[in-house]
Amino acid sequence: MEIPPLTDDTVRLALIGQVLRRRWRLLVALAVLGAAVGAGASVLFSPGYQTSSSVLLQGPRQADELLTQAEVATSSVVLDRAAAVLPWHPTGTDLKKQVTASVANGNVVTVTVSADTAEHAQQLADQVAQQFVKYSGQLASNSADASVQLAQEQRESLRTQVKLTTEKISDIAKTVGGDLTVESVQVRTQLEGLRTSLEQAINDLNQADLATGVGNTVVLGPSERPAGPAAPTMVQLVAGGAVLFFLIGVFGHLFAARADRRLRGEPEIASALGTPILAGVDVTTPQGDRLPATGLYGKLRRLLGGDRPWVLPPVATSADAVNRDIRYRRVLARLATGPADVLLLVAEDDRTGKLAAGQLAELADRLSVPLRIFEFAAGRPTVPDAGPGSGVLVVLGAGSRTAWELVRLAEACSDAGQEIVGAVLTHPVRPSAPEAEPVAEAPEKALAGSA
Repeated sequence: MEIPPLTDDTVRLALIGQVLRRRWRLLVALAVLGAAVGAGASVLFSPGYQTSSSVLLQGPRQADELLTQAEVATSSVVLDRAAAVLPWHPTGTDLKKQVTASVANGNVVTVTVSADTAEHAQQLADQVAQQFVKYSGQLASNSADASVQLAQEQRESLRTQVKLTTEKISDIAKTVGGDLTVESVQVRTQLEGLRTSLEQAINDLNQADLATGVGNTVVLGPSERPAGPAAPTMVQLVAGGAVLFFLIGVFGHLFAARADRRLRGEPEIASALGTPILAGVDVTTPQGDRLPATGLYGKLRRLLGGDRPWVLPPVATSADAVNRDIRYRRVLARLATGPADVLLLVAEDDRTGKLAAGQLAELADRLSVPLRIFEFAAGRPTVPDAGPGSGVLVVLGAGSRTAWELVRLAEACSDAGQEIVGAVLTHPVRPSAPEAEPVAEAPEKALAGSA
């Protein structure tokens, strides 16, 4: 059965249905593996319980100063102090991976923490915010002496300027009379300019007073206790891993089926070999179409249901030994009119082909038909040179060889001077019940009745 192009939705759905029916154990195993991988990934990527605390920085602040304060909030000093107070006694290094700080609008530094429980997350957020406020206040107080002295000097200078300006305005006002002369207008203009300078000095003084509250930081309330773990949670990662591996298994089967170039139809095989198909024979194996479960890999493949093809129709049950024997006799009967010396070519890795070749050789020996078996390597086939009156019969399992492999086999036969008299396709079947051996017949009667 050739795999049609996966362009039709009906074909795709049919193939997916076959994967689910015949590979369900493997898909379940992949889903369990994906769930285990997701559980392992949750240890690394699941943030646990998250919450945040906000700290307000009072007074006018520059953008660079706000970023510096965010770095202070996650500094080792703040985290070590918070770790020393927490009841479960973590270390500052552990908290480094659990605490982040960012700058929000309105001079607010947001401290976001993650922990294994909701209670720990709330306690950690509150402690980090409190220790940040304390440490920020200590840093401000260390440089307070120089800043306060500078601010005082600025205030005294501004007050002196205001005093001098006021006195000058008073002197000028006394000299101005009530007459509207050119001189009086000029004086009034100078007076207005001085008043403007006074107002500017007063504004500068007010700004200096506001700057005294720059070092104040306030925690904007306690943090909230998280109601549940933050995404992605362990459950989400486990479910996502299971679904992902399940889909990988399904689409991996579809890709493998689309990439499979082995020929299964008789017309395609006959065209690649350049010879007709003489017959199709059934080969009974105790395991049907299952591969041998040898070694640990084979047993694992048998356990997961990967020891049989899923794109082929289900293996049919064999009718009986008599009908199978008739098919083999027909092959020998059709060779009776061909070369006198026939060589059976079968690939070394073709399990059903080798069984069918053995049964043909055994039957030919009972019927006194000259028949020899030669196994060739599928990768680089080599065929013995032709003798007088010789030919080859190719025995291969359906769906076991690609077109290029069959073409190389035909070329090898041509190089050896061997004529391909035909091909026999083998199909694995499941035995129905213990059967008796077919009754041996006379060679002449067998060949005559099976032609």
